[in-house]
Amino acid sequence: MTILSLEDKHTKDLMKQALLELFEERRDLFYELFEELFEDVGLANAMREGENSGIVSEKEVMKVLGA
Repeated sequence: MTILSLEDKHTKDLMKQALLELFEERRDLFYELFEELFEDVGLANAMREGENSGIVSEKEVMKVLGA
């Protein structure tokens, strides 16, 4: 049995080729992945920002949400 190492140039080349083929054949997967990533980063930033802001009432929140 052959053991592959990420330090091995052949293994790196195989990984690069596999990722390239995946990107070319299934771009939709990459778009979904990055879309989720950006949404998560945005949510985390909003949560961090909210931790530093003052407390608001439920009424104010509902007003902003249009409810």
